[in-house]
Amino acid sequence: MLQVNVLRQKPDWVKERLAVKNFNHPQLVDEIIALDDERKKLQAAYDNAQSQINSASKDIGKLMGQGKKDEAETLKAEVATHKTQVAALNTQMTEVEKNLHDKLVTLPNLPSAMVPPGKTPEDNVVVRSGGDDNIQLYAGAVPHWDLIQTYDLVDFETGSKVTGRGFPFYKGRGAKLQRAMIQYFLDFNTAAGYTEFIPPFMVNEASAYGTGQLPDKEGQMYHVTEDNFYLIPTSEVPLTNIYRDEILKESDLPIKMTAYSPCFRREAGSFGKDVRGLNRLHQFEKVEILQIAHPDKSYDVLEEMTHHIEKLVQSLELPYRILKLCGGDMGFTSALTYDFEVFSAAQQRWLEVSSVSNMESYQTNRLKCRFKDANGKTQLAHSLNGSSLALPRILASILENNQTEHGIKIPQVLHKYFGAEIIS
Repeated sequence: MLQVNVLRQKPDWVKERLAVKNFNHPQLVDEIIALDDERKKLQAAYDNAQSQINSASKDIGKLMGQGKKDEAETLKAEVATHKTQVAALNTQMTEVEKNLHDKLVTLPNLPSAMVPPGKTPEDNVVVRSGGDDNIQLYAGAVPHWDLIQTYDLVDFETGSKVTGRGFPFYKGRGAKLQRAMIQYFLDFNTAAGYTEFIPPFMVNEASAYGTGQLPDKEGQMYHVTEDNFYLIPTSEVPLTNIYRDEILKESDLPIKMTAYSPCFRREAGSFGKDVRGLNRLHQFEKVEILQIAHPDKSYDVLEEMTHHIEKLVQSLELPYRILKLCGGDMGFTSALTYDFEVFSAAQQRWLEVSSVSNMESYQTNRLKCRFKDANGKTQLAHSLNGSSLALPRILASILENNQTEHGIKIPQVLHKYFGAEIIS
């Protein structure tokens, strides 16, 4: 959530940055400032009326002590009037503050000055790439959804029967390869200093609000209505909320966390060829990395996290590219995002497998995640997160790119985790 003082100090600049994200309601900035002005006036009137009550209450005691009952009764009547006024002002302030808050949470995070302009994924900028995307597959090569059936790795039909479309069963060697990747990704992250967590897979409303999933503008979250819990779309949500309403020491930063979790997303509106097989699921597995960082260092941390994920992708021997997302393709809470895509040889297309983002203080302002600096001043920390990695499309690419006439080769780094070099 943006801070009101930023809107007040630089309204034109805020509108300019919102335009980079193609946000179409710049008038909200003016409406929020006007509501904040109203809130301040009401607060001043409230404080003045309360001060008069306090002053009169002291005078009443003195007058009663002096035997001036009539004068005391007159003041009591004035106090009663002031109390009625205070109650009315309090009601007005509550309404204005709610209206102010409701408008404020509809503003997305402001994009960094490094964010390129643009409206669609075609406007994203390739930062760098690696590996050879000119993979020559053998004549009988097929997409991963056919390989899955041939080698009996994933059961989509039974998943649809038991739950619904987009909830597959991984089985046999498919399940083992999933588990091998999860363990390898976690080991890779913990070796780089990230502390491993196994978080809750459901969160309460305050947690979903804290990281910006609520209000759920796109209807992508699964809601357990009886208990008012939400199935997590990523472990970023519970991990970041560990530090909700916390004041950290500057020496605690950066805090580095990693976690495996299933992720649940309704993916409303998804259809067509791009959702075949493992390309888009309602439940999928992902390993996440996250840092709570000093605001002066968060963009250095972003680069560090990006290089970390790049090394992980490189170790899987997959062709990849890193994109800097344009304003129109960025997430609601992000100030700057790098996407990782790997090349799927059988589909002849790039598949997104990771996003690494700096949220700056957008989430931490909602969370009230702060730290005390060396001068004792309380500041908002910055939060960053990245997929390290999302498994379905990584699995799809490994299967497609490594298929041979004799089976599917497993990347060398996974041999000890999977217990074999090939699926045949």
